[in-house]
Amino acid sequence: MSKDDSMRALMVREAGGRFEAVRVPRPVPREGEVLVRIHASGVNPLDSKIRAGAAAHARHPLPAILGMDLAGVVEQVGPGVTALRVGDEVYGLTGGVGGLQGSLAEFAAVDADLLAPKPANLSMREAAALPLVVITAWEGLVDRARTQAGQKVLVHGGAGGVGHVAVQIAVALGAQVYATGLPVQAETIRGFDATPIDYTSTTVEQYVAAHTGGAGFDVVYDTVGGATLDASFGAARQYGGHVVSCLGWGTHKLAPLSFRAATYSGVFTLLPMLSGKGRANHGHILREAAKLVEAGRLLPLMDARRFDFDAAMQAHEEVEAGRAKGKIVVEIGG
Repeated sequence: MSKDDSMRALMVREAGGRFEAVRVPRPVPREGEVLVRIHASGVNPLDSKIRAGAAAHARHPLPAILGMDLAGVVEQVGPGVTALRVGDEVYGLTGGVGGLQGSLAEFAAVDADLLAPKPANLSMREAAALPLVVITAWEGLVDRARTQAGQKVLVHGGAGGVGHVAVQIAVALGAQVYATGLPVQAETIRGFDATPIDYTSTTVEQYVAAHTGGAGFDVVYDTVGGATLDASFGAARQYGGHVVSCLGWGTHKLAPLSFRAATYSGVFTLLPMLSGKGRANHGHILREAAKLVEAGRLLPLMDARRFDFDAAMQAHEEVEAGRAKGKIVVEIGG
């Protein structure tokens, strides 16, 4: 296997294992796919869970190449692809689940429907920080809750990965946005033109009364799960409020939601990759998000530290330990 038909990649052999640098055959794009030369790979908490063997819902058998988010350049176009050309800079949520090759490699052959042109004003590193969190936030606010201008929107975890993007999207949609967080996160939340709520010192009843006159929020986006999802049911507006969550784990009583005549829906961002259905919507969302980015209305929170290919294990460990201050990205090269 020569360097011309192979590539460097990082392989995890078993659950909880460390990355192993390997040379594997360079993939060839099939019908509807493009070959992307990967410049950067985003690291999400879910990536660490997959490496640990603790994400059965992602259905990614090991050994495998991990990494869901990527940014890079189209190197080759497969049969039937007309929307992308060689040399296009792209970003997307493209693999690392369901047996699809991940982005911790020099190249990946990916479904063109999952890709969109990279926002022109972002670096590859910044663009690779966005796909998973943008798609998750957009599906909740736009596809499920149908958020409208003038509505009052509450985002739980407004300084987190999905949360800080959801806040910015809701603001761009014209909503009046509130976000829960720790006191030290208040300035970050204000920086996104939202009103911070200190959930450690304020009860649901208190902030619903203070910010909605007791009526409740039109849309509540839970990005935390557990008890926070239960709290969301009590924060929704009576007659028409909507709660959406991307972390619906656990057992929850729906009575508080029903008593408010409100509704609930969930977001499972991985489904198009796992099922092969609805993938074009991911590309559509990323194109719409790129417009917001280029208009200066959506930006990723980045961890200031830089991690290259050889430091991918350290990047994963920082995310796994909860030490990331913003999105961590592994820079592959290019």
